Amino acid sequence: MTSNITPNAGPSLFGGKSKLIAVIGDEDTVTGFLLGGIGEINAKTRKPNFLIVDKNTKVSDIDETFKSFLLRDDIGIILISQHIAELIRATVDGHDKPVPAILEIPSKEHPYDPSKDSILRRARGMFSAEDFK
Repeated sequence: MTSNITPNAGPSLFGGKSKLIAVIGDEDTVTGFLLGGIGEINAKTRKPNFLIVDKNTKVSDIDETFKSFLLRDDIGIILISQHIAELIRATVDGHDKPVPAILEIPSKEHPYDPSKDSILRRARGMFSAEDFK
C-alpha cells in the first residue's frame, strides 16, 4: 500500500501524476509513517523515500539524502523532523520552490518550535497584522 498524493477532479499541481511523500526522521517517526503506508522504493534507482536518522548518521548523509529528495520528480512533499532540519538548516532554508513542499514536524523527543520553522518565518514575513483586520 502506498500513500501517493492523488489529484482531485480538476487541474492538478502535478499535471495529473501522483507524487510520493518522503520522510527524514528518527526511528519512531519514520516507522510510524512507514506503517501508515508511505514507504516506496524508486524502481529506477532502488532508493527509498525515507531516511532513518540515529546517533551514528552523519550530517553529510542527511544533507545528501535531503538534496536527492529535492531532485526526485516523484516526490511532492518532504516531511523532516525539525531537530534534524536544524542540522541542515542552510540546505532547508535554501529551497525556495513550491514542489516538493517541505514540512518540519515534531518528534517524540523534540517538540515543534515555530520560531525555527523556515516556511513559517517566510509566511509571517508576507503578511502583517493589518491584513487580518
